[in-house]
Amino acid sequence: MPAPGAACVAGRAGRPHTDPVPGVAGHLFWRLSMKRLLVSSATLLLAGLLASTGATAGVRNVTDPEAPRALSSDGPVQVRWTDPAQFSDIRYSGNRWEAQRGDWVTQLATYFQRSAERQLPDGQLLSVAITDIRRAGQYEPWHGPRMQDVRVVKDIYPPRMSFEYTLTDASGAVIDQGERKLVDSAFLTSGPRVNDTDPMRFEKAMIDDWVRKQFRGDRDRNTAQR
Repeated sequence: MPAPGAACVAGRAGRPHTDPVPGVAGHLFWRLSMKRLLVSSATLLLAGLLASTGATAGVRNVTDPEAPRALSSDGPVQVRWTDPAQFSDIRYSGNRWEAQRGDWVTQLATYFQRSAERQLPDGQLLSVAITDIRRAGQYEPWHGPRMQDVRVVKDIYPPRMSFEYTLTDASGAVIDQGERKLVDSAFLTSGPRVNDTDPMRFEKAMIDDWVRKQFRGDRDRNTAQR
């Protein structure tokens, strides 16, 4: 004898809309299908987010292939840089592995951009390509294991930065261009305030100094003409 549930369903196959059993079964099937669909969609979304986050979180060194090589900006100052693996700070710092940690190249490029935007005369555009950086200080691993990860700041290890730049007006005509190799040999005496704890304060002060000298005269002339 067929199972009661099976006989009931088979015996009333002609009345699918009035039989409660197929209706309940269909409703349950629909709910299970929707639940599987939602779970699958959530899984795909989570996987995408993890992949995206993983790509970003994986950028822990300035030499990582995934690390940016330019700043995105719609403003008047564009900054990009060459491969940081060739920068003097990494090649000659005394501790390549420690020197390449973090995103200090992007931080300095961002500071350069903002510093120049504050001084750049209206209507002018500046394009900068950073080709080398050597931060103030040096690792001195010969002092022993406890000092191999410590950056020692002395006047014999001044900050340096090399870059190429092009300055244009609103029409695209070149106003000035060239290459600069900055070095601040007096950074310990003429640099930022003593209580400034920014680890890149010496490099930022050097950038500010060049920007002021490069653009303050232009801004003063533009102001006088108004």
